[in-house]
Amino acid sequence: MATTAAAVVAKARRDVMSHFLSRDAVSPEKAVPYQPDRRIRRRMFEQFQRAGVVKAGESGWYVDVPVWDEYSRRRRRRAGALIGGSIAIGAALALIFA
Repeated sequence: MATTAAAVVAKARRDVMSHFLSRDAVSPEKAVPYQPDRRIRRRMFEQFQRAGVVKAGESGWYVDVPVWDEYSRRRRRRAGALIGGSIAIGAALALIFA
């Protein structure tokens, strides 16, 4: 169940970013309109707005690419730390109960 939810969120993240990047909406002058058609995409869009990844432009929304890069880097770093911590705990438990 958790993996299904994670997959749905990951797809929504890709879909929202793809909307802007496929239209080259990477500056205020190139902003495009966006109306999420699903609740999960709306939530991702709102999360991107709060993080400063998606900003309002002249005629819609655009991606602030440096902010998006940093956002992605932080997210990958957190995921790596979580996986590394899980491996360390698993190894410690294996040593204790071996």
